[in-house]
Amino acid sequence: MTNVRDIFITEVALRDESHAISHQYTVEQVLNVAKALNDAGVPYIEVSHGDGLSGSSLQYGLSRTNEMELIEAAVSVANQSKIAVLLLPGIGTVKELKEAAKLGAKMARIATHVTEADVSAQHIQVAKELGMETVGFLMMSHMAPAEKLVEQAKLMESYGADTVYVVDSADALLPNDVRERIRALKQSVSINIGFHAHNNLSLAMANSLAAIEEGATRIDGSVRCLGAGAGNTQTEVLVAVLERMGIKTGIDLYKMMDLAEEIVASILQTPQEITRDSLVLGYAGVYSSFALHAKRAAAKFGIDSRDILVELGKRKVVGGQEDMIVDVAAEIARAKA
Repeated sequence: MTNVRDIFITEVALRDESHAISHQYTVEQVLNVAKALNDAGVPYIEVSHGDGLSGSSLQYGLSRTNEMELIEAAVSVANQSKIAVLLLPGIGTVKELKEAAKLGAKMARIATHVTEADVSAQHIQVAKELGMETVGFLMMSHMAPAEKLVEQAKLMESYGADTVYVVDSADALLPNDVRERIRALKQSVSINIGFHAHNNLSLAMANSLAAIEEGATRIDGSVRCLGAGAGNTQTEVLVAVLERMGIKTGIDLYKMMDLAEEIVASILQTPQEITRDSLVLGYAGVYSSFALHAKRAAAKFGIDSRDILVELGKRKVVGGQEDMIVDVAAEIARAKA
């Protein structure tokens, strides 16, 4: 495997895919996937609850296995890849971050709403003190103009982040929107720039390529497209496309294909595709992990989940406000009665 890379890919299937399987990962599954990703030369593998460290709860979904066991398992088979964790301040705390670092996690991705970077200061600083590579993760980036995004990215840079990400949590950005935001960051910060896509409008690949063309060097992918909503940029496809473009990732394409087909495919409970529920996530600009919650609420109240998601979009509801899904469903049901 070559160590020369133009683009560094973070595989998020062991975190974002957790949404797609209702956070039911087993230690054996994580061992198998992480080992195969490591053998394929993937530089970073993210492991944690779908909503980040300490996300296992009634509100966000209970994990089948304690995430620290999953992190420890992934670390045990990763002699080339670095294990990353996601933390949303207010859900995860410094305590969990220190525990993950002690188990061997080497990267901390600190995620906030796109206008709330200030809540990441403590966690980014502690991650740096722990010797971790640190990423500022600006979620729901479609909800702020480029100049606001730059302002927030500069805050994360000032706290010590090595990389700042534009995170299209809903797949509401169009390629020109991605270009504008990445270009603005490239002109304004001196740290690495990353991009995390979802595929609810079938734009994950196009948006990832637009980000790369504007200077992003850190890109998230999910093997077999597994993730919240309609999933993320499909890692093995991204590697193939980048190879066709002459861009180095250091990842073995055949091994990624085999991993997708022989290991990951059997984990998925239902085919990953753009359904009406995931499509409306991108259309309404709603956090991708809301899809399953909205579907359950719709069944409970006998209404259309699309109406719930569109209303949530109108109210500009963001990650962390999952409790509003049931409230909105109840209001819609009363109005229809």
